[in-house]
Amino acid sequence: MKIKAIIHSAEERGYWAEVPALPGCITEGETMEEVMTNLKDAIEGWLEVANESHSTTSTN
Repeated sequence: MKIKAIIHSAEERGYWAEVPALPGCITEGETMEEVMTNLKDAIEGWLEVANESHSTTSTN
């Protein structure tokens, strides 16, 4: 699955990233490597919560 993310330079230092297709899915990191790792974790967490929420509403 490919998900588009936008990575921005932070004003203070480092980077922050957002995933437009996943509202509220944002993260940050001191280095590009760190923001990429955090972005992967943020996307996985967002999808996991969305899946659990969908499963809960489907059974009610």
